[in-house]
Amino acid sequence: MSLVSFQHLRLPVIAAPMFLVSGPELVIAASQAGIIGAFPALNARTTDEFEQWLRTINNSLPQLGSYAVNLIVHKSVPRTPDDLQVCIRHKVPIVITSLGAANEVVEAVHSYGGMVLHDVISEHHAEKAIAAGVDGLILVCAGAGGHAGTLNPFAFVATIRRMFKGMIILSGGITDGRGIAAARALGADFAYMGTRFMATAESRASAAHKQMILDCGMKDIVGTPAVSGVFGNFLRPSLEAAGINPSDIAHLPKLDLMNEHKAWRDIWSAGQGVGAITDIPSVSSLVERLHKEYMEAVGSLKPI
Repeated sequence: MSLVSFQHLRLPVIAAPMFLVSGPELVIAASQAGIIGAFPALNARTTDEFEQWLRTINNSLPQLGSYAVNLIVHKSVPRTPDDLQVCIRHKVPIVITSLGAANEVVEAVHSYGGMVLHDVISEHHAEKAIAAGVDGLILVCAGAGGHAGTLNPFAFVATIRRMFKGMIILSGGITDGRGIAAARALGADFAYMGTRFMATAESRASAAHKQMILDCGMKDIVGTPAVSGVFGNFLRPSLEAAGINPSDIAHLPKLDLMNEHKAWRDIWSAGQGVGAITDIPSVSSLVERLHKEYMEAVGSLKPI
């Protein structure tokens, strides 16, 4: 029997797990507001701290099917097997896997009734995840913050929907209720929103990072693999503050960053939707606004 329930949701939205940004406060606020909150297990410094975060979240949420944990399924993260055992012990309802779709993770989460969603940026990655038995695919398209894809969402959703009957979650520059409605119209089940929730009161992003999001527009987003070794979108002013010329790094495979500057901590990410973000509301007030925009967008769709 599945642990996951969507009946209490106000909007088909997942507040994406963001490295160093999403913590229990954001997850709880998102889930209480009627969307799915999520956080990376690695945001907790240790597996023990991760388990304490889960206790805090579970004690705060009457609906246990309303949050997700992101696990990095890659040999470079030795913690993952222990973190997975914690997820099993606390019956985390939704596990989001990245950098590897592992059959053993899917089997473990399914054993207690949980659901597995997997990040993909290509048709090839989607095929591997489907073969592993995941329940849903998160299509990370052009314009997403963090580690981003490069594919057009119209083409990507259509391609994946032809081969996959499970959940499709769409990511890439979605910042308002109209974008959520557009994702549904394309054939996605959920919208995946990161940058918009980065600029909220409950976000753990620094005040300077939040302000930079308000100050920047789409022209200030630099897409490059140079910061982390994987293609991602970053805020131009944060690169410049670290002494990096954005024009020099677009096609570099990996920067040798100075010790005083680290990816994600000092070089900040955001998606191309930053230009539409003009305030730092509470999560509850933001979800209220998104719901109003979404309903207005759905209601405005009339036959020609």
